[in-house]
Formats: sequence, structure tokens, C-alpha cells
Amino acid sequence: MTTTDLLPPDVEADPGQPRRGTVPSRGEDNPMRAVITSRGDRILVYVLLIAMGLVFAFPLYAMVAKSLQGAGIANYTTLLTQPVAGVNVLTTYLNSFVIGLLHAALVVGIGSMAGYALSKLHFRGRELAFALIILFLAVPGTALLIPVFHITNEADLFNNYLGVALPEAVLTIPFAVLLLRNYGHNLDDSLFEAARMDGAGHFRVFWHIFLPMTRPAIANLLVLCMIWSLQDFLWPSMLFTNPGMTTAAQAVSSFANALGRSAEDFGRYNASLVLLAVPAVLFVLFGLRFIVNGFASGSSKE
Repeated sequence: MTTTDLLPPDVEADPGQPRRGTVPSRGEDNPMRAVITSRGDRILVYVLLIAMGLVFAFPLYAMVAKSLQGAGIANYTTLLTQPVAGVNVLTTYLNSFVIGLLHAALVVGIGSMAGYALSKLHFRGRELAFALIILFLAVPGTALLIPVFHITNEADLFNNYLGVALPEAVLTIPFAVLLLRNYGHNLDDSLFEAARMDGAGHFRVFWHIFLPMTRPAIANLLVLCMIWSLQDFLWPSMLFTNPGMTTAAQAVSSFANALGRSAEDFGRYNASLVLLAVPAVLFVLFGLRFIVNGFASGSSKE
């Protein structure tokens, strides 16, 4: 007796779906096997990936090779021990790291509460509020230059870490709400309903259920906030006038003006680019796992 014989008389087996009681083949588990069907296809894919990797890696190789011109490794040691144009490389690391932490704390704190409210609370105008928040994803940072300048001046936040972290957070929070709302929307509602039936308030439900269950998305968001802060050039350049507050991204321009005028300093300038890129590269390498897991783990509701 076959699986088809077990079906009711009025139900026909769908040839496009796997039959009940059967184990899906490896091709059904992996959609790419429907495209990559032969050894030649796999070789072609690997060749293309290697070629793309070489194309993207060549600028990094060229920058590292040019950074050793002239004094060699001394280009790095000089930059790490002596300030250039009043800017110390290690100080730029500290400034960028502090701003990144403030940025991440604001985004995760506000985004997680908004994600919980928009995914697990039922109130009038919820979808409208979510749509309005998402609209702010289309607002470019340059459109906020004048308002941010006046607000920073009134709040006396020039040359202040918080003065840069606030506009960064304003631009990132809509993305955080989108990420955490969609992730929370896929969480099992029965857990939250059971907690409320046991008398738990919204704060306890948020703190003890929502936050632990959204750790992958929050870890993803933390890494992305740090990376975006390390790469931010606009707000530090506008709101920092003290050389001691220079960030790693902002220091690229400062070092170009100080070291880009003579052939002797060409190696030191490229060495400075390598050093200033190190924090962002490290965060990408160590945070890639969290970024992938954060986007993928909440993609389906179990």
C-alpha cells in the first residue's frame, strides 16, 4: 500500500508537494540545489566567489603594501606614539568606542520597548504608528543638519559624546523598531498570554520574556550600531571642534591634510588609514555571526 492509497477518495496527491510520511530529499532542504545541479555549476560558483573576493581584497592589499613604503613598520609605531595634527590614533579609538556605546544603548533601549509595544500590545493606531516610524527610514541625515546644529547649540552639546550619539540614534531607531517589531511578531503569543494570566505586568513580561527571546536580534543591532558609529563621518565633523574629540572616521580627513602633502609622509598616511580601519574591520569580523543569526533566526514562527 502506497502513501497515495491512504488519502481520502476525494483528495488527490499534489505532485508538487512532498507526500506525508516521506523524508524530504537534500534538494528539497536546500533550495540552491535546484539551481546548482552539477559539478560544473559548483566550480563556476566557487570561481566567481574567489574572483569577487580578490577584487574586494586588492584595495586592502594595496593600502597595506603602500603603508610600508619609506620607514616600513616604523610608520605604524610613529603614529601610535606621536600625535598627528594634534590627533592621537589611540584617542580616536576611545572616542569612537564611547560614541558607539552611547549610540547602541539608546537604540537598543528605545527600539526594544517600541518593538515590544508594536508586536505584542494591541491598541488603536498601532499599525499607523509603525508605518509612521518606518517612514523616517527615508529621511537622509543631511536633511537634519540645520535642526541638529541648533538643537546641539541650545543643549550645549558641542564637543560632547552625547551630542553625536543622539543624532546617530535618531537615524538608527526606525531600523531598530522594524527589526525588533518583526522579530517579536514571530514569537509565540502563548508565552506572553500565560505570563499575563499569572498576573505579570507589562514591565515583567518585557524584561523576563521579550528581551531574553530577542537576544539574537539585539546582539545583531548592537554590532550594527557600533559599526555604523565607527564609520560615521558627518556628525563628528559638524559637532566636534576639539582635536582631542576626533573619531577614527573623522581622523581620515585630518591625517590627509597633515600627511598627504609630501612623498615622505605617503607611507605614514596609508599606515594611518590601516590603523583607523582596524576597529570597524574587527567589529565586522567578530560580529558577522550575530548579524547573520539576528536576521535569520526570527524569520519563521514556530
